[in-house]
Amino acid sequence: MATKSKGKKSKNKLLQLFSVVFIMAALVGLYLFFVPNTGAFAQGEFLYIHTGATYDEVAIELEKKGFVRDMNSFHLLAKNAGLKDKIRPGKYQIKKGMSNYNIVRMLRSGKQTPVQLVLNKLRTKQDFIRFVSTQLEADSTVMQQVFCDAAFLSQYGLDTNTAMCAIMPNTYEFFWNSSAEKVFKKIAQQYVGFWNEERKQKAQNMGLTPQQVIIVASIVEEESNSKTERPTIASVYLNRLRIGMKLQADPTARFAYGDFMIKRITGVQTSFQSPYNTYKVEGLPPGPICTPSENSILAVLQAPKNNLLYFCAKEDFSGSHNFAATLQEHNANAQKYHQALNARGIK
Repeated sequence: MATKSKGKKSKNKLLQLFSVVFIMAALVGLYLFFVPNTGAFAQGEFLYIHTGATYDEVAIELEKKGFVRDMNSFHLLAKNAGLKDKIRPGKYQIKKGMSNYNIVRMLRSGKQTPVQLVLNKLRTKQDFIRFVSTQLEADSTVMQQVFCDAAFLSQYGLDTNTAMCAIMPNTYEFFWNSSAEKVFKKIAQQYVGFWNEERKQKAQNMGLTPQQVIIVASIVEEESNSKTERPTIASVYLNRLRIGMKLQADPTARFAYGDFMIKRITGVQTSFQSPYNTYKVEGLPPGPICTPSENSILAVLQAPKNNLLYFCAKEDFSGSHNFAATLQEHNANAQKYHQALNARGIK
């Protein structure tokens, strides 16, 4: 009997020991999984996971950029949580003090941080493509193909010349790993929404398509920063279109020449052969010369009725303009402005 009692006590002690060891191991595991495990954050707090990235590639980034301090404990939890088979591309914010559990859970769920894509005035397709590629994963080559895809663009009433009409300055929210096609589609949705029936009717009453309104607005946008002057500037160009007069817009000559740093337009630019140079061609250029603001588009749609055909920058360099209905009056205004340019040595 004594022998059996001793054996039972030994067995109980062994079970107690195993229990203690198990509890300690569980506590250690909990400690490793739930206590802060972030590192030095060598390059900011955002982790970018590219489409098609493997777990090993993600782990290298986590360690190299100082997001995770102890990679062994991270690997242990990642393996048990099945993260290796659940890598989701995107932009993830790793905050200081996050635990292995927090990081693994975020990456496994794909809960990424959206990107606020702020589009201001851009001039060319390449400007847009370059900017987007610095903010999102969208492939620049694929984006270029989108702008060249006539069938794709046609669903928005656009072609390869007018494609930039869809790019309206605003703030757009995207996931970092959005494709080039998805980026264009979302931006184009706002363009489609802007052109409601009322605005389409206004354009039609003016004898213009929505795309032609935007092309005029792009010239107006480049001509003046003064929102109050833009409707009057728009009226000048609309009057010229109406009577078949060349637009002779300096911004189109600058765009055609391709040097946007030029301050003074000369015969070098105005004589440059290009379908975008309205000194050389009649009517509108084939596409916009920038992405005009909503204010400039509305300035065209709300342009006042008048007989103005000319305008010239004021000689006080205030950014405002002198307007004229006759060439004689305009030449007098232009002379004053050119004298002011010469006095300041602006070429």
